[in-house]
Amino acid sequence: MSTALKLDEPQLISWENYESMESRSQQRHEYVNGQVYARAGASWNHNRVAGNVFGELRQQLRGKRCEAFMADLKLRIDLRREQFGYYPDVMVVCDPKDQGTLHVTNPTVVFEVLSKSTARIDRREKLLAYQAVPSLMAYVLLEQSQPVVTIHRRSAQWQAETVVGLQAVLALPEVGAELPLSLIYERVNWGEVEADDEVG
Repeated sequence: MSTALKLDEPQLISWENYESMESRSQQRHEYVNGQVYARAGASWNHNRVAGNVFGELRQQLRGKRCEAFMADLKLRIDLRREQFGYYPDVMVVCDPKDQGTLHVTNPTVVFEVLSKSTARIDRREKLLAYQAVPSLMAYVLLEQSQPVVTIHRRSAQWQAETVVGLQAVLALPEVGAELPLSLIYERVNWGEVEADDEVG
């Protein structure tokens, strides 16, 4: 999920202090170069889309090396002298060494469900940060107001590829999975109004 609400009078803190704070906090926060941002709630549609993706991946990856995780698992990114801590909506992790810590560093696929307030961050800031993760093979952006999915793949030099319509299929050969958009968007209420401050 994307950064949404900035804490009042943000103070620069170390990564170690951030992780210590997160381990005791009931609310999740994202970390961008020493600044901490609280995450707002998500809409029904946001939860449906993320949950559908996770559920389908969990089923397709059962018994395989890769495993899908939901939004409470943090991704740490070290980019030169910059550090980021994000909570993607869904991640696929294929590196067994990446388990058993407070965060992961080597996901293979990352998914973000877009929202009005955070689409810019997901499409720019996070796209650039995620490209710096050597293990990442695909970054997937999911609209929640229409059946549109945008994929950025390392193999295509991160150029955008768009999949549109409920008859289409999101192919993820990077992890041996295929997600029909009809399942990704199952039960989505197209008439639902998205909140402006929703997590993305």
